[in-house]
Amino acid sequence: VLNSKPRCLLVNMYLWITVLAGLALLPALLKTFFPYFFQDCVYMYRALGCGIRLNVYKRKTPFYSIVDCFLYAVKKHPRKAFIQFEGKTHSYEEVDKESNKVANALRSEAGLREGDTVALFLGNEPRFVWTWLGLAKLGCPAALLNFNIRSKSLLHCFSCCGASVLIAAAELRDAVEEILPALKEKGITVYLLSDECTTDGIQCIGQAIAKASDTPLSPSLRSNIHIRTTALYIYTSGTTGLPKAAYVTHERVWASSFIQGVCGVTSEDIFYINLPLYHSAGFLIGLVGSIERGNTVVLRRKFSASQFWDDCRKHNITVMQYIGETLRYLCNMPKKANDRDHKVRIAIGNGVRADVWKEFLNRFGRIHVGELYAATEGNVGFINYTDKVGVVGRINILSKVSDDMPFLALRKFDIEKEEPVRNAEGLCIPVGKDEVGLLVGKITKHTPFVGYAGNEQQTEKKRLGDVFVKGDLYFNSGDLLRIDHENFVYFHDRVGDTFRWKGENVATTEVADILMMVDCIEEANVYGVKVEGHEGRIGMAAVKLKEGREFDCVNTCSVLANYLPVYARPRFIRIQNSLEVTGTFKMKKVKLVEEGFDPTLIRDPLYFLDLPQKKYVPLSQEIHKSIVSQDIKL
Repeated sequence: VLNSKPRCLLVNMYLWITVLAGLALLPALLKTFFPYFFQDCVYMYRALGCGIRLNVYKRKTPFYSIVDCFLYAVKKHPRKAFIQFEGKTHSYEEVDKESNKVANALRSEAGLREGDTVALFLGNEPRFVWTWLGLAKLGCPAALLNFNIRSKSLLHCFSCCGASVLIAAAELRDAVEEILPALKEKGITVYLLSDECTTDGIQCIGQAIAKASDTPLSPSLRSNIHIRTTALYIYTSGTTGLPKAAYVTHERVWASSFIQGVCGVTSEDIFYINLPLYHSAGFLIGLVGSIERGNTVVLRRKFSASQFWDDCRKHNITVMQYIGETLRYLCNMPKKANDRDHKVRIAIGNGVRADVWKEFLNRFGRIHVGELYAATEGNVGFINYTDKVGVVGRINILSKVSDDMPFLALRKFDIEKEEPVRNAEGLCIPVGKDEVGLLVGKITKHTPFVGYAGNEQQTEKKRLGDVFVKGDLYFNSGDLLRIDHENFVYFHDRVGDTFRWKGENVATTEVADILMMVDCIEEANVYGVKVEGHEGRIGMAAVKLKEGREFDCVNTCSVLANYLPVYARPRFIRIQNSLEVTGTFKMKKVKLVEEGFDPTLIRDPLYFLDLPQKKYVPLSQEIHKSIVSQDIKL
């Protein structure tokens, strides 16, 4: 019989063995019963760290802006490469000096002072970066104009931000001259980043910048800047109408800059920007995020699918961006033996379909895809921090308890009326798990919605009242999302894109995904069109065929029949040589919807889905007449 002391030692030994065995089993148990526990913890750790930093910056006196963050990076590593562009490398110190020259020139030549709004009309180039930084050092908010727009759209975008000065690239002079009479009437000062220009009403500022001093500017020049001051005007893409100028405060600039950090990007990474700098993805997440991280940016004038991976290999890119259709463009390139020969480990963006996501990973290797959901003007967002394909984020405990996270919800939405469904008390109705609903985010002092410059009507449309209780106020995202039983968030469709036909809701993104499964179709843009005498809108698709292929009337019908109910199958197909997209690769639909399916107005080949024949047939004027007269039943 053991005496008490050895017995106690033995019991303790067994206890330790049990504890150690339990600890050894803990990861396996967590992975089995809580498969996303560790990823949740890493995300919450990073997000909380960013939240704490933002609160510190809010309380700092004087205010600590992204410009101060840049100046800290200049001091910390002046010789480090900041921008690599077309064979040239610009260090942090060099960009700092160039921005000082811009600021000093604009201060003396244009008399710019804190609070003056300046519109930038430039393409992707280093000069864009130091021109913006120069303005920021003066405390001047910049309106980032899309360099692809012209005429009335350009004048509209310039006018709504209230800018008094326009700075344009030399190669965009023709576009400026087109609206110059209107600018002159408004008393707008126009500067061209060129050494000479003979156009009356346009001043050249190239030489003034070149001769200006590169001495640092006093922080007192922007002493009144604070967290809620407008830092930028960034325009919506204009997929459903004219672009709107979203107010971007310094608080929003900081919040967007943290996305890289949340995704695991470090100061050692090399970040590839080939998206337009006038857009929030390229500018806020890409450029400003790289300033916050202190890393190196490889900047390209525009996206090129054929040169993408060569660029990544040449510059040792470790983090890439995507938006809209860019990953699909990469997947559509001819396969090469060195497809996986790269150092890219993170891809950040939004708008990738689940099937393309899978194909991208299978072909190009293990890359973490940080698919996110956000809007430039919105107060709610998600990001996929797990390895689950097809999701835009996940609801975790942080989003439920943190004051800095908006109280978000999904509410029932009437597609036909394009408004939330309300109960007898006039309040919005919640949706259940796996049910599609309108995403709304509570408007609070921590999660404000500022709105659009010069467009109070559109601002008010985005404010939704009486959601949970009478008198509350929420941001109306205009997007339909779904949350599953594991709390993963899925993007479903945009309110304006989803349409109702035969009493059923049709999601354009879902139909487009199925259409691109058809062997002959390369791209598809799905929308709903009005038909006289019918309620709702019937499905139509503009498609681009693969090179050298003809439209397969029978197979297209067969594929759609296999995957879609009758009401969701496009009854009209329009063949186009190319599909019109925005600068950020989002499909444009407004013009297509307006043109409808009338063969007398449309020169593109049109097809009609003949259900009895189980194939698409050419849409003749006789068929069109029979549809309008309702002799053909839809």
